[in-house]
Amino acid sequence: MSTPTHRRPSGIELDMPPPPHRARIAVACVFFANGAGLASWLPHTPMVQAKLGLGPSVLGLALLAMAVGALVGIPLSGRATARLGSRTVVRASAAVFFAALPLPVLAPSLAQLVAALFVLGAGNGALDVSMNAQAAAVEHRWPRPIMSSFHGMWSLGGLAGAGAAALALGAGVTPLHHVASATVVLIATTALALAPLLPPTADARADDRRFARPTRAVLGLGIVAFLALLTEGAMGDWSAVYLQHSLGTTSATAALGFAAFSLTMAAGRFLGDALAARFGDERLVRFGTGAAAVGLGLALVLAHPLAGISGFAAVGFGIANLIPIVFRAASRLAGIAPSEAIAAVGTFGYVGLLAGPPLIGLAAEMVTLPVALGLVVAALASIAHGARHVRAVPAHEGTAIAAS
Repeated sequence: MSTPTHRRPSGIELDMPPPPHRARIAVACVFFANGAGLASWLPHTPMVQAKLGLGPSVLGLALLAMAVGALVGIPLSGRATARLGSRTVVRASAAVFFAALPLPVLAPSLAQLVAALFVLGAGNGALDVSMNAQAAAVEHRWPRPIMSSFHGMWSLGGLAGAGAAALALGAGVTPLHHVASATVVLIATTALALAPLLPPTADARADDRRFARPTRAVLGLGIVAFLALLTEGAMGDWSAVYLQHSLGTTSATAALGFAAFSLTMAAGRFLGDALAARFGDERLVRFGTGAAAVGLGLALVLAHPLAGISGFAAVGFGIANLIPIVFRAASRLAGIAPSEAIAAVGTFGYVGLLAGPPLIGLAAEMVTLPVALGLVVAALASIAHGARHVRAVPAHEGTAIAAS
């Protein structure tokens, strides 16, 4: 098929797009590098805490600076992407993200650590929006859904980054040398991927309006994103605690809960595009989260370690494709630039990611942790009930170019 024509945003020169398959590989590399970058820094948090002599509460507050930075970077990236195109913003935000990656390890004081984490969070949030906008533009030119595969590459990057960090620390490599080396490798990987990205004209649509007022469709998708990342945050912080403290397992067994969740989430993302093409986004969301709610609910009732691990695995698979599907739907909403829509629902989701762990902790103080985790079951059931929100547009609307 022929390439669809797009309105050229003012001030942007025409640019011939690369073949879709090259753009797809390039975007996948950016997602991988982003996931690997974050996983390269996070294992060094205990070292930073010890070096600066920070207590757990002070460290927790310092780490919030990264979240605050992301909440600043996300909307700014949405606006910049709408004006300049996602390729330009991917380049700029990737530069900020990778330049900031070694800064937390280098920070000699608490104030400088907070500043470094803020910049890192802002760069990460800006890159998150712009690379998802670029991914949506590539998917629009593909003959079938491919958004989940990009998020699968992010998960794979996280596993690779964490694995490399473990190997480096085990070999006696200093945290600074490890992060610096990882940063150089990831910058080189990202730099090679920037040229084949789609040009700014690929982000434009004839019905785009910038800075549009949030619509009911954006709100509906935002609520789904909020509940999805609330669930993800709760699994990350409370799955091991539940298995060890509520069910009395060893710490090694408790670690299997989050491992099972992460593994099934990664697998679900690589399977997600085929499932979405066969069943459609709405059915995939409804049955995936419905099954996850039943699986986790039964696990909490049975109160057995094997059931708990299985329940967390069910949640990982059930929510694996929620964010890719929500971003796909947001990118195709009429009357709002794709990047602005992605930024809006992404902000909802990030708030959910921050709110999930403390909300479960507060509920556990009032009742018990197993009962508090029932909130996650309720969140999953709510997503299943509201799966219609991802029907903002057809599952794969628009003209596609067959991959060569």
